[in-house]
Amino acid sequence: MFERIKEDITSVLDRDPAARNTLEVLTTYPGLHALLMHRLAHGLWHRNVKWLARFIAMFSRWFTGIEIHPAAVIGRRFFIDHGMGVVIGETAEIGDDVTLYQGVTLGGTSLNKGKRHPTIEDRVVIGAGAKVLGPFSVRKNARVGSNAVVVKEVPEGATVVGVPGRIVKSPPDACEEANGAAHQKADFDAYAVTSGMPDPTARAISAILDHLKTVDSRLASFSEALKENGVTCESDPLPELKREYVESVKGTGSQE
Repeated sequence: MFERIKEDITSVLDRDPAARNTLEVLTTYPGLHALLMHRLAHGLWHRNVKWLARFIAMFSRWFTGIEIHPAAVIGRRFFIDHGMGVVIGETAEIGDDVTLYQGVTLGGTSLNKGKRHPTIEDRVVIGAGAKVLGPFSVRKNARVGSNAVVVKEVPEGATVVGVPGRIVKSPPDACEEANGAAHQKADFDAYAVTSGMPDPTARAISAILDHLKTVDSRLASFSEALKENGVTCESDPLPELKREYVESVKGTGSQE
């Protein structure tokens, strides 16, 4: 038991630069308090002392602002940073080295008694305010951006943002995995914000600009061909598209 508590404290020190020492983490981190009370409640739940387990979970919610159902399965070195408003449902399963930020919901979308909450695999990071809803898996090393709403499975190593959640960073290919690039220790991203995360809006605008450039080029070729054959077409001049605007958008959308 004490080894597990030591692991939990070390995980906080490793992932929060504001954490200064063991005493500070043990006495002032509500995420750790909620986790320790959940471990007690979970043990009672499986010993069929369910009312007491629910009472401890309710006290934990009042004391920390974090609601974890006693039946939820949580792995090792789990870290809830800040924590207020986190909700983890009854049939949720969480692997090792997972990080959640404030306002995260691991919820269900069904009234069935069976599996209805998500499975969060090892080393997943879920940003503040994200909602992961339904009985599917968020695979290993995935990232869920802040305020995303995820309603379907997330592949291993992918980054998901938006409402509804969409992949903006694809999982690593087989060559990268063979080289070990997918499992580097330095791959932890606070709030699930990766250093190379592209802006999906800027990417869409960049694609539209590329398409328009191609269309303009083809129209210019058609106009020249018509002139060579004695056909003239009167047309208004195109509005000016400033170069710096185009370059700024394309530069923002290509950060990968």
